[in-house]
Amino acid sequence: MPILVVQHEDDCPPALVGGWLADAGARLDVRRPYAGDELPATLAGHGGLLVLGGSMGADDEGEHAWLGPTKELARTALAGGVPLLGICLGHQLVASALGGVVRRNPGGQQLGLLEVGWTAEAARDELFGPLAEAPAAARGVHWNNDVVTDLPPGATLLATAPAGEVQAVRFGPRAWGVQLHPEVDHLILRRWAADDAGSHAAAGIDQAALLDAVEQASVELETTWAPLASGFAAVVRRVAGQ
Repeated sequence: MPILVVQHEDDCPPALVGGWLADAGARLDVRRPYAGDELPATLAGHGGLLVLGGSMGADDEGEHAWLGPTKELARTALAGGVPLLGICLGHQLVASALGGVVRRNPGGQQLGLLEVGWTAEAARDELFGPLAEAPAAARGVHWNNDVVTDLPPGATLLATAPAGEVQAVRFGPRAWGVQLHPEVDHLILRRWAADDAGSHAAAGIDQAALLDAVEQASVELETTWAPLASGFAAVVRRVAGQ
């Protein structure tokens, strides 16, 4: 069964994660509701759910009508044991759907490469355990204004950013979220940077340095995060075989 992928904007595609999932043998059913694609009412016929990032807020259902149904799909996945992974906005949507709180980060916009601060629980996690036990310190690409400030009931913190923000979460036995962007490459990131060029220039942020650092780290990032996608595909296969 394919993995249902909810994409929120043209500039936020599955990208690297989509390729890694395909390499792991997964099939993707990518839905773009902002472009008129219909979201299914249930997850029948799908082996997993992947919710991608976007520039809108997790609680902006009034401006983006598909966010409510996406949250309902997240609740359906959790209730039915369907593997679920949320990335950035997707992670925030899952948190909000389950009773958590998403707000503008009091510490300001998170940008560029940030180290991943694994918790002790991460090493015991089905999906993140192999990443948390890697010998080298992990880094991930961040480009976000909002963060999950209060986890929903029953969620387990798996990683925090250097300033303490929530970075990775297990929402349920087979439901996870990451605030960082394992899927993004430097070409996509340059498009995001162009959208923020004015505000970053006013704040004195050196976009060129941020982008160059991400490009230089491309091999490191692939080595770090490709196992997340292959691991998620493996979870989908195991659940489908039960």
